[in-house]
Amino acid sequence: MTGWGFALSRRWLGYLALVVVFAIACTLLSLWQIARRDEARADITRVDTNWEAEPRPITELLPELDAFDPDLKWSPVSLTGRYLVDEQLLARGRPLDGNPGFEVLVPFQLDDGTVFIVDRGWIPAGNEQDTPDSVPAAPQGVITVVARLKASEPELAGRSAPAGQVATINLPTIADLVGKPTYTGAYGILDSEDPAPATRPAAVVKPAPDEGPHLSYAFQWVLFAVMAFIALGWAIRQEYRIRNADDPAERERAAERERKRAAKPRTDAEVEDELLDANR
Repeated sequence: MTGWGFALSRRWLGYLALVVVFAIACTLLSLWQIARRDEARADITRVDTNWEAEPRPITELLPELDAFDPDLKWSPVSLTGRYLVDEQLLARGRPLDGNPGFEVLVPFQLDDGTVFIVDRGWIPAGNEQDTPDSVPAAPQGVITVVARLKASEPELAGRSAPAGQVATINLPTIADLVGKPTYTGAYGILDSEDPAPATRPAAVVKPAPDEGPHLSYAFQWVLFAVMAFIALGWAIRQEYRIRNADDPAERERAAERERKRAAKPRTDAEVEDELLDANR
């Protein structure tokens, strides 16, 4: 079959269908990346807004022990009460700047008897053991704490921890260890203590704004879809040239392409390949 009629054959229509399906998949993946970017931008806005907010009483932001609105992440809450220093726990497997370490979790008992888990910060692992060499002590007596809210972490199956440590900051699990009415929807990243102790674990810094590479990935998926159609067109064109090689007009075009190819300066790599072929 000469001419372009072959392009309407079942084989080429099947190729076209595959390319269309591939392009649709690429478009959906591009839209997914854009949605991920929107989520990242929303998280950046949330951090900027909540980080600068004034501390509010915990009962205003967490009306129930198991309540937590994700939009309140990083919002500061004000607490007054005492640390239950004997119930202190270490969350293991918490690297910082490439160094292994722990986060120090200390239950904080409010005036109404409920307990809120405060993450006082990060400490490095010991030099010769999988425990810290020392842990800065939490202040004693009645104090006021400002902490930033974070959601409870999920419990990870198959992960365990020795006594005095937890594998994740899973608040229902910690509440069982504390044995008192405990907030299980959110815990707090320590911002300040009044009166302040002489030393404390390394404080958490404000997350740096980072949208991630989602926008570039979205463009890449669109490019892949376009390239698929270009590749299909190139393949159809190549078969047309083969099928119509005896057509005078096509022979003339082929000769013109060969003249342009011969007139094009050869690269060093092409010259080397010719020399190697000649010496074989």
